[in-house]
Amino acid sequence: MKIVTLTLNPALDKSTYIEKLKPEKKLRCEEPTYEPGGGGINVSRAINILGGESLAIYTAGGPTGEKIQNLLKKESINQQLIFIENERRENLVVLDRSTNNQYRFGMPGSKISKEDLQKCLDALKELPDDVEYLVASGSLPPGAPDNFYGEIARIAKERNIKCVIDTSGKALTKAAEAGVCIMKPNLGELSSLAGKEKISGLEQEEIAKKVISEGKAETLIVSLGARGAMLATKDKIAYVVPPTVKQESTVGAGDSMVAGIILSLSRGDKLMDAVYWGVAAGTAATLTPGSELCRKKDVETIFKWLKEKE
Repeated sequence: MKIVTLTLNPALDKSTYIEKLKPEKKLRCEEPTYEPGGGGINVSRAINILGGESLAIYTAGGPTGEKIQNLLKKESINQQLIFIENERRENLVVLDRSTNNQYRFGMPGSKISKEDLQKCLDALKELPDDVEYLVASGSLPPGAPDNFYGEIARIAKERNIKCVIDTSGKALTKAAEAGVCIMKPNLGELSSLAGKEKISGLEQEEIAKKVISEGKAETLIVSLGARGAMLATKDKIAYVVPPTVKQESTVGAGDSMVAGIILSLSRGDKLMDAVYWGVAAGTAATLTPGSELCRKKDVETIFKWLKEKE
């Protein structure tokens, strides 16, 4: 297994629709759909959709954890559950049909103990030698220190595994201090890596180069939302701009992008083609409703369009 994903704060994602959002009214929701969620889990699910394989390692406990496990089994995802005592979180996505606005309610998750965090590190230390990429993605659960992703990056380096970090806030800046192979920040996260509150589009290239020169990441793939992505390495700055599409939902777009990039790299593709696959997968995810991830046919169509525009 070349790709392993790690999700420290998984969630059970519940999606539903209402006719119109009104305050202080009993709102009648449609039958909800449930999906296993959390950064790394979604990356593994998207890799599976795209025809690849990965091992999803995640923490889970209680009935919510059991449901996540069963849902992943239905999707034939290779998984390794790290059992913890506390119940995992449940998120809610509600679409208002009258406006087509989407409301996303993310719960913080239960506190994780030092013992359970050590179980996660031990699992990484015991990974087989053929693992090439470790994707640590999503928020840290309460109880995890801000530098925990940095510790994961250090273990990956010791194991000669390429570490991919996709998170935000202090968890991201602390991981950067350890130095990682690939980061996928958005512009807000790139500004935090530079120690700024906000950056302009004119500054983003200079700041990306600075982050790389300081050894915080070897490769930055900066998500620009509907405008695609900027690739930055020590030798190169390049942009990938996707076609204009009608967005249904942005849930899972970032995770789909990571999946497209890492699956492509694991197959030996050039970095630029990997970014094309990432942008194609991320854009495709916005075409699907609720928390549904990308669809393979859409990804292939958008990738072909990008290559023709090359």
